[in-house]
Amino acid sequence: MRVYIPATLAGLQQLVADRFLLVTNGTAFAVTPTLREAYAEGDDDELAEVALQEAALASLRLLASGGDTGLPPRRAVVVAEVASATPRPDLDDAVVRLSGPVPIDDIIAVYVDNAAAESAVLAAVEVIDDADLGDEDAELTVGDAQDHDLAWYASQELPFLLELL
Repeated sequence: MRVYIPATLAGLQQLVADRFLLVTNGTAFAVTPTLREAYAEGDDDELAEVALQEAALASLRLLASGGDTGLPPRRAVVVAEVASATPRPDLDDAVVRLSGPVPIDDIIAVYVDNAAAESAVLAAVEVIDDADLGDEDAELTVGDAQDHDLAWYASQELPFLLELL
């Protein structure tokens, strides 16, 4: 199953160093049967985009809880093929639970914000909790960050990407 795992740049550095990704609370996102049912229309690519965006939103939450690492504030999403993932429709339509770390060899690609998104990401990190509680201004601020497209990198490009930061 293809999964979209929320991450941070610090987490990506740890992935390269350890050769596996520790998934926070085992939480990832995927095109689940529940997600398919929630959309009357949409092909696999469109549904995968929904799962990717949910993972990018979760990356904002990781940034908000992670403190200052000295790295640029950018959302990151790791795409991997895993043998199994347990759907968690009780949490949300695209949420799945992974049973353990993901080896680097199972990683297909990584999505990361460009530098142009940093100010929007910083602003969103500051208000993500308020947005979760329904504050409309905070929701708009988070939406501004989500409006930035993530750049795609092949898994073998990851060390070079991190070196350039």
